Amino acid sequence: QVQLVESGGGLVQAGGSLRLSCAASGRALSMLAMGWFRQGPGKEREFVTTISRSGSTYYEDSVKGRFTIFKDNAKNTVYLQMTSLKAEDTAVYYCTADSFEHMSPLSPRYWGQGTQVTVSS
Repeated sequence: QVQLVESGGGLVQAGGSLRLSCAASGRALSMLAMGWFRQGPGKEREFVTTISRSGSTYYEDSVKGRFTIFKDNAKNTVYLQMTSLKAEDTAVYYCTADSFEHMSPLSPRYWGQGTQVTVSS
């Protein structure tokens, strides 16, 4: 069973940066496609970004050029570097994973508990 634990959330001013971490256990990161979803207040949960087993990345349009997903297989950890943050980025961010080359952008199998990111304007 894969377990995902996020960290790094918090309060940041608009225009600032924040890095989220997601530590995976139960399976080597090299065998997982990883990603991030988010759910803002009063909004539906939405896909943010994903990185495949082989390292290819894909981003939702609103975060392209501002967010970067990367991973460290040796640490079994995936990261989300967020820059130029906006108030509309405020959300609970969830780390997700699938046991395939590519993660499902709709319903990944594994989810973390989420970490709150609040961007003040």
